[in-house]
Amino acid sequence: MTKTTGTALATAPRAACTADADGRITFHLAPPDPAAFPSPRLLLRLRPKKGEPEKTLRTLDLTAGGDGRLSAVLNPLPALPEGRWDLYLLPAPDGERVRLRPGLRDLRVLVDGHLRDRPSPVAVRIPYVTKDGYLALRTWLRDAHAEVTGIDVTDRSTTVRARLHGASLDAGASVRLRLRGGKGVERTAAPRAGADGRDLAFTVDHTDLLPEGRTGDRVWDVFVRAGADAPLIRAGRLLDDVADRKEIFVHPAATAGEFAVRPYYTVDNDLAVEVVRRT
Repeated sequence: MTKTTGTALATAPRAACTADADGRITFHLAPPDPAAFPSPRLLLRLRPKKGEPEKTLRTLDLTAGGDGRLSAVLNPLPALPEGRWDLYLLPAPDGERVRLRPGLRDLRVLVDGHLRDRPSPVAVRIPYVTKDGYLALRTWLRDAHAEVTGIDVTDRSTTVRARLHGASLDAGASVRLRLRGGKGVERTAAPRAGADGRDLAFTVDHTDLLPEGRTGDRVWDVFVRAGADAPLIRAGRLLDDVADRKEIFVHPAATAGEFAVRPYYTVDNDLAVEVVRRT
């Protein structure tokens, strides 16, 4: 990826966007120079993994509105694959794409998104601004999801409250904390179910997460198994307007002997618990 220059960022066109409760996002742009953009369209590009070519593109038509602006609508269906999408203005089918800067982002309807129950598959879209100042879209697409609604950390344990979307608790339900890189090592907690089988809470003792022999740091990823034979559902916090919460929502660490135990959100906004030796 080439390094962004100040000139390129300053001259890039802007796009405003508005999200609605159904997952629809409308983009608005000022009309570009018709000589440079004879048939403009909006291009969404799924950012590939490092070293891999781009594979997934989505192109949207731009139409002129009564206010003179161009608009493009990203409808809820078909759902976008999970990942990060960069946005470009495409001057013509074979023209060189131009990356878009953010205008006004109206995401008010997303703030209370965790209050609306989602069917399976759970599809989430959040417009955000990249570190280098461009407009992008963060998406998640999962068969089911456990939305974290609260975390309480005490000296001895951590309690997590969550609500299932796209699934309900059944007989044999459990919470699984899987050791990252641990080849199947896990700890199990019993969920306390709410009245409708979708709210749940669980508590894990910090001593259960410490390394055997009291050596080495470790990370536990949190999952919910809705029934005895049900697939694992990742726990996290996706249903609001925050695309990257790892450095924003920071929970306190508890002391457990020589270690500090702290729940945190990963770069994908999934819930994990880290256990690190105190310095």
